Amino acid sequence: MFETLKKTFESAKENIGFIAVCIDVFAGLLLVAWLFERLLVKNGKKFSDTHYITYTALFSCMAAVLMLLEIPLFFAPSFYKMDLSELPIMICTFYLGPVSGVVAELIKVLLKLVLKGTTTAFVGDFANFAVGCAFVLPASVVYHAKPGKKTALIGLGVGTLIMTVFGSAFNALYLIPKFAQLFHMELDSIIAMGTEVNGHITSLSTLVLYAVVPFNLLKGVVVSLLTFLLYKHISPILHLNDSRRGAKRLQKGDK
Repeated sequence: MFETLKKTFESAKENIGFIAVCIDVFAGLLLVAWLFERLLVKNGKKFSDTHYITYTALFSCMAAVLMLLEIPLFFAPSFYKMDLSELPIMICTFYLGPVSGVVAELIKVLLKLVLKGTTTAFVGDFANFAVGCAFVLPASVVYHAKPGKKTALIGLGVGTLIMTVFGSAFNALYLIPKFAQLFHMELDSIIAMGTEVNGHITSLSTLVLYAVVPFNLLKGVVVSLLTFLLYKHISPILHLNDSRRGAKRLQKGDK
């Protein structure tokens, strides 16, 4: 009985520690986004709180639905599945700014947990949030420094590169070991799952090299391409509504 209580206490302590890390990462990313937004978007459009919250929530809901549509990849273990949930969030952050991107990433994951729950002890969900921010935040910062098609492409490229580097390092140093710890698995068992789909995967480093790196690159390229093709059509509609709202505010002011 004492051993059971001890294991329960240790498991609870591990989970509390993991939750604390999640909260710290979110707070840190939100602070970084806010600082960049203050520096780069200070001369941009001013949105009302209602408008900002409504559009952030709208794009977050779209992202949550897309997060449920997971695509298995032939070169990676079954726990690595690609989704396109960063697509609406990228459009959201290009429109509203870096902070909205980080907030939308969090709301997306929380909505997904409500709709579907977790099969990875929240590790996969945390990974989706952190790595998604590593993609969305740099792309948004570059774009808002000088909005335009060229900087949008550069931002998407920079975001893809940072997501790939950060995501790979984060998986190797924290996420995969934490996944093994929370599921009480040996790291070799996880590596073996990779070996089943790719004989070149024989260690943690090769798992990252042959599964995580191409996974993030593929996701970054696909989402970047779709964002670039869609945003140029959606942007005029969003900004047309901005103009209409601005005209209404002016009319009210004249009265």
